[in-house]
Amino acid sequence: MIDMTLPGLAFIVTYNLTHQVGNAAYAALGLSAVFVVVRLLRRETIQHAFSGVFGVAIGAWIATHTGKAQDFYLPGLLWNVAYCAGLAVSALVRWPLIGLTLGPVTGEMFTWRTQNPGRLKAYTKATWAWVVIMGLKPVILFPLYFTGDVNLLGWLKVALGIPPMLLAMYVTWRILLTAPPPIKAEVPDED
Repeated sequence: MIDMTLPGLAFIVTYNLTHQVGNAAYAALGLSAVFVVVRLLRRETIQHAFSGVFGVAIGAWIATHTGKAQDFYLPGLLWNVAYCAGLAVSALVRWPLIGLTLGPVTGEMFTWRTQNPGRLKAYTKATWAWVVIMGLKPVILFPLYFTGDVNLLGWLKVALGIPPMLLAMYVTWRILLTAPPPIKAEVPDED
């Protein structure tokens, strides 16, 4: 998450100092590249760093080609809308993404779908909570994007990065506390 948040901060700080879209884009790309190198040196997974570089590169390319600093944030805004839409669709078709994500972690796999209706209800409720919490970001940020308020857009994009994610995790935890316990999936013996 930091791999995608701090380059946005580098972009807005550099843009405020130089008022040059290109300089700001290069600062964000440079910081993203540093994250990849640091993860490689630490022998950590580079998935998040590459995701950050990919998103930053697309935003930087769009912003430098249009000359509009706010376009740096457009890919992230569109991704957030798509993410919320995916969450909503998953809840509507009764395959909530929170359950698909947490089921394997809790050892229940997908037993919550057919054997534990209370758990399905909890995962659906948690997924809708994510839709609402994460959906507030584009609701707040798109008007700033369309008005061209780059400064406020940039600072709020950074501020609305990690805190809403933590809030969504907390709400999920609270919902699952009241849910029936998981029914562990039976794994056949390999004998």
